[in-house]
Amino acid sequence: MSHPLSGQGVLLSVVASVVFAVLGWFTTQLLPLTGLEIFAWRIVWTVPGMIVVVSLLRHWPKFAATAARLCREPVLWLALPLGGFLLGVQQWLFMWAPLEGRLLEVTLGYFLLPLVMVLAGFIFYGERPSRLQWLAVAFACAGVLHELWLTRAFSWVTLVTALGYPPYLMLRRAVRLDPVSGFLLETLVILPFAAWLIVTHPPATDALHTTPRLWLLLPCLGAMTAIAFACYLGASKLLPISLLGILGYVEPVLLFVISLLFLAEPFSADGLGTYVPIWIAVTLTCSHSAMTLARQRRSGVSASSPTPTS
Repeated sequence: MSHPLSGQGVLLSVVASVVFAVLGWFTTQLLPLTGLEIFAWRIVWTVPGMIVVVSLLRHWPKFAATAARLCREPVLWLALPLGGFLLGVQQWLFMWAPLEGRLLEVTLGYFLLPLVMVLAGFIFYGERPSRLQWLAVAFACAGVLHELWLTRAFSWVTLVTALGYPPYLMLRRAVRLDPVSGFLLETLVILPFAAWLIVTHPPATDALHTTPRLWLLLPCLGAMTAIAFACYLGASKLLPISLLGILGYVEPVLLFVISLLFLAEPFSADGLGTYVPIWIAVTLTCSHSAMTLARQRRSGVSASSPTPTS
């Protein structure tokens, strides 16, 4: 299956990776809330954030059309809760891990995730990565294998991170869910559970009185989540899933930089065996994207209007 490469899709994926990486640091600023409480507040504040995004993009007609599909397509009554569950697990895990000292395991999962997505694109969608992309995958595999050998860390946290997103994205493609309005609907599905968590966990509201800065930080958390997921899901609709997976390496590389500059986490020379191959993989991927876009421009193929993949 051949897809014109979308420059807009690549940009959206990179923006999403940057915001997601910043969220890894941002979570540490939300103490004394626990990971579960942060997750609940994240869902609550993502709803108004997404309402703003939908309004700015003027996507309310698309939202109405997506909601109307519930009357015509009963499968959506199953797909939306299932997608919301898969999404909620990933959001909770990302909020919980930095506070529990298990960010390394999540980061390793993000290293594995693009490889899983390349494999999913190859098996389920017939996508054929180029030689340069396969070379990028090989370097990424080398970095991941070195990390496995170095840390011996391959826990359930890593597995859930690596294996959770591909079924979610494949489900969205199967039911042709609009990136922005679909994400808002999925968040609304999770909202009652998040509200129940807040009501049944008094510390989740007590923290607002003991730590006044949370009144500002929690809305920011929702806004950042809305922007990141809107960009990522938009990219998932514009790009082949294999390329989307390889671009996913931008996020863990940024998390690495943030952990050194802002969180002062220790880093030894042994870690170069993991990160140098990953950086090479990202460089090869960016080079491939740039060359493909240039080739498409020369041949007159529109890079801004790709063949839909969902």
